Amino acid sequence: MPVLTAGNTVYTHSVAKVMISIPDALLERLDARAKAGGESRSGLLQRLAERELERAGGHDREEIERLLGELQPLDFGGVSAAQLIREDRDSR
Repeated sequence: MPVLTAGNTVYTHSVAKVMISIPDALLERLDARAKAGGESRSGLLQRLAERELERAGGHDREEIERLLGELQPLDFGGVSAAQLIREDRDSR
């Protein structure tokens, strides 16, 4: 069941309240953007934080895929890795 709070924010689950420092000019811009979008300051900051984390996560995936694409096949002199493992195992 949603927990109603003062203002227009509705919490449907436990949330942490944090205190952060933001320059006054930036806070004014955030408040203007939130008001223009019909959302609370908290809602705007949550949405922007989620977007940034998603973007950063996507960048990490792209970087991993790029690095994997740069990997070259290992050359074992025409012998498969499985064959080398069998030979090593059988030699003991």
